[in-house]
Amino acid sequence: MACTCEVIGLACVVALILSVSAKAPYQMRMFFVFFGAGAIVMLCVPFMMLRPRDYRNALVPSWCFRQLCKLMGITMEVRGLENVRAGHGSVVIMNHQSALDLCVLSYLWPVIGRGTVVAKKEILYLPFFGFGAWLWGTLYINRSRKTDSINSLQKEAKAIQERNCKLLLFPEGTRNSKDTLLPFKKGSFHIALQSKCPIQPVVISKYAFMDDEKKTFRPGHALIQILPEISTEKYEKDDIQQLIDDCRSIMQAEYTKLSKEGLALSSKKQS
Repeated sequence: MACTCEVIGLACVVALILSVSAKAPYQMRMFFVFFGAGAIVMLCVPFMMLRPRDYRNALVPSWCFRQLCKLMGITMEVRGLENVRAGHGSVVIMNHQSALDLCVLSYLWPVIGRGTVVAKKEILYLPFFGFGAWLWGTLYINRSRKTDSINSLQKEAKAIQERNCKLLLFPEGTRNSKDTLLPFKKGSFHIALQSKCPIQPVVISKYAFMDDEKKTFRPGHALIQILPEISTEKYEKDDIQQLIDDCRSIMQAEYTKLSKEGLALSSKKQS
């Protein structure tokens, strides 16, 4: 118990230092993101094991991670809550920028509904965090084996229908911090068409306060916009590319607009 308190105390001290120092090294801040996430989940795992694979297991870690990000000077604002429909399942698609997307998920989890995240299998092996994520229902897929991925996602499509789950995916497939979204992969849209559920786009403004290439990471603010659902009723399997293009076009327009506003807010916060 004493050891646990010491770890928490040390984490708070380091977070305070990082939040005060805007020029703290990029590597140190990123390390703290991973260290903090792992420590939070480690403390919550014993309680989460009482109800494994339940999305509610992520509510307490999400709250803790939001506080951790605030200590580091990173804040986020969720907009469009009126667009969330709790009465049915959906495929939630988001743009993917960096490991800091964990913070985005921590803001979305309490408001999006019965959330389930799809992640690459390698994350399962991250100390504490991987197992904790499994306990709150994360679906791990082996990208190198297409058959495994399809079978897993078919099960999740069934869960959307039967349990009104919100399946959260990153259709770009990899991290992207540029001004233009990458081409979307088809997996998310196959699930939506197969389960006959709507698609809910969620757009996160560009992280103007961090740059993975230049290795800079300062305090800042990001915007999370939940857009209205896009019905898949008028699309058939043969129309999947049209559905992808329609969703990407909507998200790109919102991403461009949000990023301009987010840049202004982050600049104001750093000044």
